Amino acid sequence: MSRRNKENLVMQADLLSPPINYAVVQLPERKFPGVVVQGDTLHILQKQAVQMGQLLSAMDLAELAIEIEDLKEQLSDALAHFERVCGDRGIALPY
Repeated sequence: MSRRNKENLVMQADLLSPPINYAVVQLPERKFPGVVVQGDTLHILQKQAVQMGQLLSAMDLAELAIEIEDLKEQLSDALAHFERVCGDRGIALPY
């Protein structure tokens, strides 16, 4: 994947994992890799956060707990993927 900077130079980002919903990439001039979230997945996460706010406003704590658990699972899966890719490549974690 490449992009052009202000000087019209091409910079490369290294894809460190298969391009799934949460791909691990190494950006130029960054010490640690990052996680790219697909746009549709980002949209789903944002809608889920909005729904969580609505559930809290409605004091529907049982449904809110379910949504929180689902979000926690999605983020935990993404983090586990990130940590596995870094470990496989001998990259220290940034935390």
